Amino acid sequence: MASPRTITIVALSVALGLFFVFMGTIKLTPRLSRDAYNEMKRAYKSYVRALPMLKKMGVSSILLRKSIGALEVACGIVMTLVPGRPKDVANFLLLLLVLAVLFFHQLVGDPLKRYAHALVFGILLTCRLLIARQPEEQPPEKRILSVNGDEQPLINEAAPEKGKMKVS
Repeated sequence: MASPRTITIVALSVALGLFFVFMGTIKLTPRLSRDAYNEMKRAYKSYVRALPMLKKMGVSSILLRKSIGALEVACGIVMTLVPGRPKDVANFLLLLLVLAVLFFHQLVGDPLKRYAHALVFGILLTCRLLIARQPEEQPPEKRILSVNGDEQPLINEAAPEKGKMKVS
């Protein structure tokens, strides 16, 4: 049976991956929702206006929106379908992307309700990454002592814990 840690990582990976595929697709095409697509176009125009440095670098609102959308779709697919280390890389890239989007929202002075979803999904990405990077707990090895033909488990044979003294 899979450990609770594994189930949590898989569930978060699939849910987050599908969310970012959906959101990235909305940024790329009006097929899913014309209203949401038009809202994204408007929002990215305000982001580029608020950061003149992007305009000087030749980054238009269309390029910014499509780049972020494509990265979200690609990382979302990796989070959903690809096993192993690439999930963690995609998770990290999406976390950086969410931080950039939060920065853009703050820059243009959007109210919290406009970017609350980004905040929540940023927290979920952080949790997934922290859980995935923790080492798997190994069950303690049971050692058996044979006394007069009776087998008994050894208790407290391990080295004393840090900060505690072993008393005999």
